[in-house]
Amino acid sequence: MTGESNIRGGAAVGFISELTGIEAASVIYLRLWSDGVDAQASVWNDLASRLGPDRGRRALQSFEDLCSLCARHGRRPLMRHSVQCKCLGADESCFANFIATAATGDRDDAMLIATLLVRADVAPLITALAADFGLALMRMNLAAPKDLADSPEHAPTQAMTLH
Repeated sequence: MTGESNIRGGAAVGFISELTGIEAASVIYLRLWSDGVDAQASVWNDLASRLGPDRGRRALQSFEDLCSLCARHGRRPLMRHSVQCKCLGADESCFANFIATAATGDRDDAMLIATLLVRADVAPLITALAADFGLALMRMNLAAPKDLADSPEHAPTQAMTLH
């Protein structure tokens, strides 16, 4: 493999601000989860504070299992941008669409996306986990980043930088 093929999934395809709340949360949680133990603790704290300890624990378990299976059985490692990056990478976009599609109950399309991420025999399992996690995100009633950016209390006071 060349160096270019190792980072292909990291190519910027958009911005986090263009995603729905569920999609944006999926990307941010994936980035945090991959950032180490302290960042993983913040994922747990966020889920527990928004969903309560029991539902938060179930959502976290689904997400942990999903990430673990993607890492162990993935077609290749998922490329991610840094937690603070405003860009959306190709792999992150695929992951976000996968979670959102599974959460809305479109199992056939979710399974198709799952086969892009992992071996075919693991696809049904990660689809079920993605549906569980996505439904938990739906219960959190998350605002889309673009909706937050449009609100007066979040209006930028100076020009934003992209990187």
